[in-house]
Amino acid sequence: MGRDPGTPPFAWGATDRRRKESAVIDDEATVLAREDVVDAREEAAHVREDAVHLREGVATSREREICASEATQAASDDHMLMLQQANAFLVVATIEAQKLTEQVEIAKVQLEQTKLEAEKANLAKSNFLSGMSHELRTPLNAILGFAQLLEAGSPPLTDTQNTRLQQIIKSGWYLLDLINEVLDLAVIESGKLSLSQEPVLLIDVMNECRAMIEPQAQQRGIQFDFLLCDNTWFAYADRTRVKQVLINLLSNAIKYNREHGTVSVACTAPTPEFIRISIKDSGAGLPAEKLAQLFQPFNRLGQEAGNEEGTGIGLVVTKQLVELMGGSIGVESTVGVGSEFWIDLIRDGAPRLATGHTLPADPASKARENTALRTLLYVEDNPANLMLVEQIIEGHPHIRMLSARDGHLGTAIARAQLPDVILMDINLPGISGIQALEILRKDPVTAHIPVLAISANAMQSDIQKGLEAGFFGYLTKPIKVSEFMEALNLALDVSESG
Repeated sequence: MGRDPGTPPFAWGATDRRRKESAVIDDEATVLAREDVVDAREEAAHVREDAVHLREGVATSREREICASEATQAASDDHMLMLQQANAFLVVATIEAQKLTEQVEIAKVQLEQTKLEAEKANLAKSNFLSGMSHELRTPLNAILGFAQLLEAGSPPLTDTQNTRLQQIIKSGWYLLDLINEVLDLAVIESGKLSLSQEPVLLIDVMNECRAMIEPQAQQRGIQFDFLLCDNTWFAYADRTRVKQVLINLLSNAIKYNREHGTVSVACTAPTPEFIRISIKDSGAGLPAEKLAQLFQPFNRLGQEAGNEEGTGIGLVVTKQLVELMGGSIGVESTVGVGSEFWIDLIRDGAPRLATGHTLPADPASKARENTALRTLLYVEDNPANLMLVEQIIEGHPHIRMLSARDGHLGTAIARAQLPDVILMDINLPGISGIQALEILRKDPVTAHIPVLAISANAMQSDIQKGLEAGFFGYLTKPIKVSEFMEALNLALDVSESG
């Protein structure tokens, strides 16, 4: 733009300055405006960025919410699945439990059935053994009974006859021992053995065993060394079973000893609670492998082909009897030296004398002041047994004998004759001896008469049943004549005093 020609020259400079200042101001304003625009733009950018961040935050928050919701849903789904699985498992477990319950019920029924079958088998076994015992004892009663009569008869037997007779008697009693051992084992195994434990004075039992066993030892030239128990020592035991145990151990000590050997018997107290009886022999001894088999049923440790008789159950019965009485049994043996058996019995801390019937020391030889004729009624269906008792009574002139072949006839004769003593068999035709006893006990006329049972039913349960029924005594076949007369004389004494 040019200068105005009409303007004075000095005015030109001022104008230019103003123009320049105005231009500068314009430029500054422009710059400021531009800066404001830039700042506004930056601010808008920041706002946009904040908005973006906000949107992103909102989006992120939404994503998180969605993720959390999805996680919650997944957890809920997992929980539901777990519940479904647990429910399925519970259903399966319930079904299995029902099956198991059914199986348990079936097992119970089977167990009960098995128990009933076992009881039936045991009962059948007991009945068989009882019947077999009866059938074996009945002929043995005649064999041993008449053999004893021959032995004590007159005129005396010749030496040859006596030797033959002793073999009959020895074999007969040995056969009876075998029968008793088998019965004892069967009763023990069935759990039906009853014990009558009481304070037992051991010195008395040992003296009785010594008297019974020494003749056997003398026959083989075996020396007995008996160290008896203190005469104040009592054991809490069954007296009869203690004798059975000791007789078996003493018999073995003699049987398996060497000729002219020794047997030592000692009685000690290893502890305050027990008394020990030990029996030591000088036999061949046993190696360890045979000791391990010693108490096995029917195991004779290779002695089957030897000279000594036996069944291999004596020690088994002995061990079980000792343990049933609360004691124990043991053995030590050295080959070539011998064996030592011992039994520990419970010591009775407060000794008391056992009570019960006391038989006279020697009733058979007792002098009777009253020799009045006494009457014995024998109710028996077996002719051989009747004949045996008749011949026993023939040696006692103060006794006369009546007989009856069945229970009905026996009760009728008892009412009519009023005998002093009645000898009653158990197995009779018609009614049993126990039923006949009931009839006699209910009748005031015969209720006072002592009735002795005599039977081949010799199991402990049979004896107990008979005594509980009211018999005065219970004799088992085969009888020993001396024991028979002891029981008969005791019954006669009671009848006389009554």
